[in-house]
Amino acid sequence: MCIVGARPNFMKMAPILRAFAEHQPPLPALLVHTGQHYDASMSDQLFADLRLPRPDLNLEVGSGSHAVQTAEVMKRFEPALDEHKPSCVLVVGDVNSTLACSLVAVKKGVPVVHVEAGLRSGDRRMPEEINRVLTDQISDRLYTTERSALGNLQREGIAAERVCFAGNVMIDSLHASRPQARPAADTLKAHGADPALLRAEAGYGVVTLHRPSNVDQADTLRLLLETLRAVSERLPLVFALHPRTRANIERFGLGGLIDARRMVLLPPQGYLEMLGLMGGATVVLTDSGGLQEETTALGVPCLTLRENTERPITVEQGTNTMVGRDVQAILTGVDDILAGRGKRGRVPEYWDGHAADRIAADLHRWLHDQAPTP
Repeated sequence: MCIVGARPNFMKMAPILRAFAEHQPPLPALLVHTGQHYDASMSDQLFADLRLPRPDLNLEVGSGSHAVQTAEVMKRFEPALDEHKPSCVLVVGDVNSTLACSLVAVKKGVPVVHVEAGLRSGDRRMPEEINRVLTDQISDRLYTTERSALGNLQREGIAAERVCFAGNVMIDSLHASRPQARPAADTLKAHGADPALLRAEAGYGVVTLHRPSNVDQADTLRLLLETLRAVSERLPLVFALHPRTRANIERFGLGGLIDARRMVLLPPQGYLEMLGLMGGATVVLTDSGGLQEETTALGVPCLTLRENTERPITVEQGTNTMVGRDVQAILTGVDDILAGRGKRGRVPEYWDGHAADRIAADLHRWLHDQAPTP
């Protein structure tokens, strides 16, 4: 049983399911969508963009507080687990559904497999960090995206024998989808924006913001919007607005900080649209973990508006620079990129489009080894 619940999971699961189907012998899988992602239209578009098969089961949990959502996933997943009796439950990433389904499985004696294990920001204030740590503790087989993750797991008492370095399945999706990426000009036209903006001498930047620590407090959001306005004076910005961010801009009365001549506001974009926007960008400013990885794979400079990252390889080897909410660091970072001094980086090991193939091969061996002797 393979679990998805929210947008980041879809990009990770699509190549895994393809690799399972193409493996010899094939690994039969049942796709369970918990319904944690509450925007049905966005979910539908992402499934289509990623060529992800329709879910076999949709638990239709919807939104709610962390406690409510986690509890509701557990309650609805348990009967499905009892009915289908899988050989293992495979979870990806660090959303509430990841932890909730893992807890149900381990208490039922069903092995848990965690893809994207061992990533740590060191910040326990992030709900995702709690989900990561706890899921890894109760997983039987753990697949990592970078070699440093093994050290994180061993420090937490997880034996190296349970861990397999497979690479980054997010980058599998990027490789598979890049030829179908939607041109940035087409995306702007579809939303009534002038694509001439993209042809500015300095190019253009892409912005995403969604983390509560950045958008839920009026003073913090005001500071970031004022800083982005200053950035837009250097190069135009395309801002894909998360619903939470848009609502808070309206709630705090901060719409006046948006310079409509230099900042294009878009609704949440599909995977192929974001891929096209990022691929042509001069710089990406974001607080998203996934975009840190994708910009590194694309060779596009990234300024991360956070104080920490669970993906340090994007800083050590890739194109990512941590700038937090330091106004001067953000502006200096943009100026350096425009002057040609931005990070070039390199693509990390096993970010080659074949991580899911390695997972399928290892999981087949591992499940065979776990099978009871006749």
